[in-house]
Amino acid sequence: MTETPTPFCLDPSASPRYLPIAEHGLIGDLRSVALVGSNGTIDWYCCARFDAPSVFAAILDAERGGAFELAAAVPARTKQFYFPDTNVLITRFFTEEGVGEIQDFMPVTSEADGRDEAARHRLIRRVLCVRGTVPFRARIAPRFNYGADPHTLRILGDTVLFESPHKSIALTSTVTLESDGQDVSADFKLAEGESAVFALDQAGAAVAPRACAHAEAERQFAATVAYWRRWLSQSRYRGRWREMVHRSALTLKLLTYAPTGAIVAAPTTSLPEQVGGERNWDYRYVWIRDAAFCVYALLRLGFSGEAAAFMRYVTTHISPGDGCPSGPLQIMYGIDGRRDLPERILDHLEGHQGSAPVRVGNGAAEQLQLDIYGALIDSIYLYDKWAEPISSGQWDDVIHLVNWVCDHWDQPDEGVWETRGGRKNFLYSRLMCWVAIERAIRLANHRGLPADLPRWRQTRDTIYRRIMDRGWSERRHAFVQHEGSDVLDAAVLMMPLAKFIAPTDPKWLSTLDALTEDLVSDSLVYRYDPQASPDGLRGDEGTFSICSFWYVEALVRAGRLEEARLAFEKMLTYANHLGLYAEEIGRTGEQQGNFPQAFTHLSLISAAFNLDRALS
Repeated sequence: MTETPTPFCLDPSASPRYLPIAEHGLIGDLRSVALVGSNGTIDWYCCARFDAPSVFAAILDAERGGAFELAAAVPARTKQFYFPDTNVLITRFFTEEGVGEIQDFMPVTSEADGRDEAARHRLIRRVLCVRGTVPFRARIAPRFNYGADPHTLRILGDTVLFESPHKSIALTSTVTLESDGQDVSADFKLAEGESAVFALDQAGAAVAPRACAHAEAERQFAATVAYWRRWLSQSRYRGRWREMVHRSALTLKLLTYAPTGAIVAAPTTSLPEQVGGERNWDYRYVWIRDAAFCVYALLRLGFSGEAAAFMRYVTTHISPGDGCPSGPLQIMYGIDGRRDLPERILDHLEGHQGSAPVRVGNGAAEQLQLDIYGALIDSIYLYDKWAEPISSGQWDDVIHLVNWVCDHWDQPDEGVWETRGGRKNFLYSRLMCWVAIERAIRLANHRGLPADLPRWRQTRDTIYRRIMDRGWSERRHAFVQHEGSDVLDAAVLMMPLAKFIAPTDPKWLSTLDALTEDLVSDSLVYRYDPQASPDGLRGDEGTFSICSFWYVEALVRAGRLEEARLAFEKMLTYANHLGLYAEEIGRTGEQQGNFPQAFTHLSLISAAFNLDRALS
């Protein structure tokens, strides 16, 4: 037993201190996720909720973060893949004496399975030898509350209880575990056809410890595979890039919080946009913009249930009448709808590859970002069009939001990229205010719903003229980032996608050429040049993957299909070995930022859908 948390150190002779961000796969149960490295180590896991304090966080501090290490005990080549059409992750070890694998998964449960099962949040690691013999080594070293809380260890029969002041977990195993007083380990050898099982459960008064024997692990494996395949069978996508599109859909589903219908931007915090830099943020929250675009992508594929769940989240947890300094909507909310997301720095963690600070919470929640109104109302419009008619109460909320936009659209704001360098009159913010009003007008006309249409039309047209007059740079022959500047910004790629301007309009084609020349590198697109447009943060960043997929769509709509297809195929080569993307891509092709990123995967789906349609 121990009184203070002590460092957990991976064997330095076996692997580097940090795996690259891209060398991970994702598993989850629609409440939380775990990242599993290609070396078999779980180095990120927050038990029970996406935004809960971590149990394993070695990805943010190799010594203090904690990890569940499980791998072949001899030199081995490794490969990872997903069990087909599921979120069950397989990590294989190829040794001189045999081949072994770990099947990692989290059973998806609900209240219908019983309160005990729903509260268990089980994580199962099933180890098999498929050829010859393979020795394995395991070490389970939790570090609670981001490595800040001490814990004790108790062994009760075949169960190991790790207990900290605010969280406890139970570990059961079919192999013998040895304790050093704080962590447990095991060395075991499997012959062909043999297996071992490790199961990690949330522990507490509501959850009775229960072993996970071989037969139960087999049943839960089969049930988990069946769940994911049943869910994916709803997809209507039959195009050229089915495997990548379906992996993106499965990833977006993993980023949903089933109890409320929330969709998180990413399941991690503080993975750096530049190694050694300060652009490290907590993305385990619901960005209105990101989640609204997710609704579009999922509806396109036929997943109306997820869109309906997010609409319920909006109706239940986001009241336009609440009011706050940034307007009737915040840019982000907690997965349970809470507004207060205070940002703090965890000084005791060194950060991924030494990239401090590590942040929890997000101070950008209080920013004014006018574009979120267009994103949300566009998703409501599409839901009404493709899923089911919205209710009278939802329409009342839309009226409230649109009237607010009519009153406040011409304010400077922090913009879509959440810059911390002061408010500006961003073109993208104006564009999405136009979208908010235009979609509401469409909805009112289609459904015959009451609205102040003369005022809405007048404001919509005023915004259009403002963008065309002040958002255009004669010097650059392009639409620019904000009024009074000549800086280019990839966010303007949304202009033809939002149907603001014809995709073959001469002004737009000139803008597309300017963006290609200034911001595009081998199909990869930078958001903007932070040197030309200071954003209040030190350091550089990689290319932004959502912008790269927006660029593909813009090329498609401009009729430049060969360029679009080549750019899309190039973008696919930048995915990791499992088809997953972080937020950004570095200069040499490495994944940067929180991982995996919902925004990137939803834009991949949209680009694939529209490129397919054009090619066909």
